[in-house]
Amino acid sequence: MTSGLASGGVDGDDVVALEFELVLELVGEGAATGPVTLEEVQAMPARTRTSVSGRRDEGKARTDIDASSTSVDLRGLTHEDVVMSRRAWRAAPALILLVAAACTSSSTAAPLPSATGAATSPSAVGHAPRIRGAWPTYHGDPARSGVAVGPPLGDVGHAWTSPTLDGDVYAEPLVVGRLLVAATENDTVYALDARTGRVVWHAHVGEPVQSSTLPCGNIAPVSGITATPVIDARAGLIYAAAFLSPARHELFALRLGNGAVAWHRPIDPPGMDPTTQQLRSALTLAGGRVTVAYGGLFGDCGSYHGWVASVAADGSGPLIDYRAPTVNAGGIWAPSGPAVGADGTLYVTTGNSFSDTFDHGDSVIALSPSLQELGFFAPTDWRDLNAGDVDLGSVGPAVLPGDRIFQIGKGGVGYLLDATDLGGIGGELASAQVCDTAAFGATAHDGDTVYVPCGDGLAAVSVAGDHLAVAWRSDRFDAGPPIVAGGIVWTVDLGNPALVGLDPNGGAERVRIELDDASHFASPSSAPGCVFVPTRETVTAFCLPGAS
Repeated sequence: MTSGLASGGVDGDDVVALEFELVLELVGEGAATGPVTLEEVQAMPARTRTSVSGRRDEGKARTDIDASSTSVDLRGLTHEDVVMSRRAWRAAPALILLVAAACTSSSTAAPLPSATGAATSPSAVGHAPRIRGAWPTYHGDPARSGVAVGPPLGDVGHAWTSPTLDGDVYAEPLVVGRLLVAATENDTVYALDARTGRVVWHAHVGEPVQSSTLPCGNIAPVSGITATPVIDARAGLIYAAAFLSPARHELFALRLGNGAVAWHRPIDPPGMDPTTQQLRSALTLAGGRVTVAYGGLFGDCGSYHGWVASVAADGSGPLIDYRAPTVNAGGIWAPSGPAVGADGTLYVTTGNSFSDTFDHGDSVIALSPSLQELGFFAPTDWRDLNAGDVDLGSVGPAVLPGDRIFQIGKGGVGYLLDATDLGGIGGELASAQVCDTAAFGATAHDGDTVYVPCGDGLAAVSVAGDHLAVAWRSDRFDAGPPIVAGGIVWTVDLGNPALVGLDPNGGAERVRIELDDASHFASPSSAPGCVFVPTRETVTAFCLPGAS
């Protein structure tokens, strides 16, 4: 397939299923419905309806919204009628109506445009909007909570397994409406029908790097898109960072509806050697900017650092960056990526550096939206962590309610930090031995409980003010990054591949479904009624009966 061209689109069946797929968000109340079909909109009670009427006006589509009305009439609307302009959005400040971009049908995309002259609207300052029923970023939101809204999921079963994709899937699957987005190491982004697993479209953005040409690493035979992308549903864009041959990282903005490239631009900071830097951490969308973070390759070869880079969500303007001030190493590599506080502060965590003088190795670092360092935390034993390759940054930071940060790494010690003042060396509010072995990937947090993936099982940590304590530990297994969905804590057993569901009130195993395979650091995601798992070269869905 030609590099940069999207293939697929939607057929007649998709038009029926997707053209009227709407997501309603009641902004004033902070609540929302999930994805709904035309029939479901018409069946809504009056308190959740909006009046939507479409008509032709001199050959141009026009959509009128009356948020005070309790009637709904969508009969006879065409595709163009339901595509809503930003002018119409601004006319209804209390209600935002998003129309799934999957309505657009295309068999090929235009040649790759550069970022010059790009025109897409960045998200509002702060968090990218979280729409109920959507999972647009790693662990669902910029705080990396990993909590999904939806019905109880105790009775899920295998619903579908996607066709074999063209490479390994390291990224967490993302979901908006009825589109599930997956990315492969072959530098291809796929949109799957979340009900069936069928490929709706796929976009191959370039040729990946042959792993044999890199000085070390454990992703083979090629290295392409490793980091979880991020979706801006309002702009109808997917942002994905690709590693392209011979060795450079490029940020692509793809149309959600058909995979066409809206714009692309280099994302490597000046002075960085891309052959020794891996972009494994998930992308972040906040404050109208897309942010990426870099670590090193498995094996810690060559000269590398923890880098953070950011560009405007419309592709315009300069790239800004931050480099952790390590002598060498100190990569930012946890799969969860930068986490974002309510005030827009970004939090990242580094791994070990090659120094016995403190240089921000094994540290939690707070950055402003303009990537200026605001503060840091490091354990008092940072020197031992450095010497033993015991990365604090094997798990990404979690932003908790009440201006608190939770951090854990390979050493298995959990730290509770003050988000407004990380405290410097030894400045934690509290700490506790949570895992007997290393922790990798990402936590999930629901209210005052943090769920931690340990090599010896899943652990629940209770947070109360400035204190933390281990609430329970599950039976022993190699736990992957957890999420919370449908009243169950979900994780992947990475040692004996299986989807595992645990009771949040004690950790008893309630669900175990064997998997054919599991991706490295595999993290599930969720949409109402379903859990999705990256299973090496496929994605597998487990759903309630009738939900898929």
